[in-house]
Amino acid sequence: MKKVFYLLISLMTLSLTVAQASYVKTGEKITITIKGVPASEQSSINGEYIVSDSGLLYMPMLKRGLKASGTSSSTVARRIEAAYREAKIYSNPRITILTAQADIEIDRGRKRENEFVTVSGEVKRDGPVQYRTGLTIYEAIATAGGVDTFGAMNRVKLERNGRETIYDLKKNAISRTIKVRVGDVITVPQKNALGR
Repeated sequence: MKKVFYLLISLMTLSLTVAQASYVKTGEKITITIKGVPASEQSSINGEYIVSDSGLLYMPMLKRGLKASGTSSSTVARRIEAAYREAKIYSNPRITILTAQADIEIDRGRKRENEFVTVSGEVKRDGPVQYRTGLTIYEAIATAGGVDTFGAMNRVKLERNGRETIYDLKKNAISRTIKVRVGDVITVPQKNALGR
């Protein structure tokens, strides 16, 4: 009986070591589940995510990507929890991550589940917007309900891989056709005192 007990303890220790050695890779598909938040909000976060080419992971409601590649899955989970706490979105989130190598296919024109861009700022419904091939910055904002009364379409910010670009979507028709990518963050700022 003691031998069986020690064998079970050894197997549990080994499985924990293997789990801790699981490192997230660029382009990898990971499954994220969240607890410690209202049940009605879990479904908007639970799902599969792909680590971007720059090694970042983009989560709903967070404005910036989190470094994920080259880091253990448990470390990434703690980073996500900390980011939600620092943004004052959730006070006690508990994240679990399962890793699996991504099978990324290029499928033109098809709507892809669990791939999104984030639209924030002065829009009617900020948060993740479902990505589809060919989605433009203007269409992403429209999908978020469009700008609200205070939104300034002449200074829309697009953040990609840590770089920020400002577009005038009010007067520049070419800027409206800029294609977005999975993980992009679009921010519509508030109008200034001159209404611009």
